[in-house]
Amino acid sequence: MSEIFVDGDACPVKDEVYAVAARLGLAVVVVANQRINVPRDLGVEMVVVEDGPDVADDWIADEIRAGDIVITADIPLAARCLAAAAGARHATAHAAARQRRRWRRERRPWREHAR
Repeated sequence: MSEIFVDGDACPVKDEVYAVAARLGLAVVVVANQRINVPRDLGVEMVVVEDGPDVADDWIADEIRAGDIVITADIPLAARCLAAAAGARHATAHAAARQRRRWRRERRPWREHAR
């Protein structure tokens, strides 16, 4: 059974994810470094990870399996999930193109250096 993993730290569409998952009968796992209110009656699981950079991303990348879906605005996390044959969606629920993500990921160090 597929699961939906939500990078909960900065996801503006959590309520929409809960509604779609309930309609389709999918489990939702929200991962963040602090507790977030989630609807327990819909079977949404809340996972609180240690505080630190990319700890939630690492947890999701380790747990996600082929056929699962991740909702995130983090391009490197999306790339890691795609490598595991999972689906990735931008946090605003737009499907992300693999080539665009790869291009952004490759340019990210250059952009950070240019700042």
